[in-house]
Amino acid sequence: MIQRRPLLLGALAMPGIARAQAYPTRSISFLIPFAPGGGTDIIARALQPTLQDELGQALAMENRPGASGTLAVGQLARARPDGYTMLMTTVSASAVVPPLLNPPPFDIHRDQTPVVLAGTVPLVGVVPASSPVRDFDGFLAHARANPGTLNYSSSGVATQQHLAAELLSAQAGLRMTHVPFRGTGQAVTEILAGRIDIAFDTLPTYLPHIRAGRVRAIAVTMPRRVEWLPDVPTVAEKGFPGFDANVWYMVMGPPGLPEAITARWVAGVNRGLNDRGVRARISEAGFLPGGGTQADAAALLRRDAERYANVIRQAAIKLD
Repeated sequence: MIQRRPLLLGALAMPGIARAQAYPTRSISFLIPFAPGGGTDIIARALQPTLQDELGQALAMENRPGASGTLAVGQLARARPDGYTMLMTTVSASAVVPPLLNPPPFDIHRDQTPVVLAGTVPLVGVVPASSPVRDFDGFLAHARANPGTLNYSSSGVATQQHLAAELLSAQAGLRMTHVPFRGTGQAVTEILAGRIDIAFDTLPTYLPHIRAGRVRAIAVTMPRRVEWLPDVPTVAEKGFPGFDANVWYMVMGPPGLPEAITARWVAGVNRGLNDRGVRARISEAGFLPGGGTQADAAALLRRDAERYANVIRQAAIKLD
């Protein structure tokens, strides 16, 4: 009997292995935790054709905004680990916001499976074309001369847009009003209309509007200037050394996602990011292409969850 147990266990495992090898046999729900028009939507749809080709099935793109992106991640956490519900997530929705909710909607390490990094983007500070602010120094002077009267937008409380603005406010001694929206698309509409004074948001979201002159870029949030806006200074070089805020986008699966299915998605995303046409479209939109292994993605989630927990404590950011 002792000699036969491994054979029995192997036989019991075979159906699961067979299912993973046959995957996928039908369309896949690909969740996007914010409204259309934001960076998450842009990169997910840029990779969609290559992923569909790699997997041999349609990806049904589903925008599920709400609760700073955590509604969609919570839906993923409850999904069957069969690869038919997947997610394009962000650092805020999967690493920053959940621990701030009471109770947390899911455990950021136990209830999701990091699959592969899709891309990273800097944030860019933009003001409406009608704004009296012409540059970053002018913004600081304007905000300090009008304490408490300027507002800034984000796609939700404790998202990277919120954190970047609050970090700057703390370091520069500014007082501004936070206006959170259910997604970046709504925030864009409001700043184009001149009803939002400033936004620190993802470069891909605002790059077309910057190029068209509908908004004015005044600073970027990564330590070095970016190739898309070489004449726009960094926050760090304007008197705030070490200032660094960015957003990463990552494919996530449900908890317990089989390794074979994870590997299919890692291969598909890497293939897409190595395709010259896809890579050019992503770079043109303002993304730094990601890629790498599942282990790389898991390490990034752990590292930034800890890093931003420290930022939130220091800035005393709380959910209402």
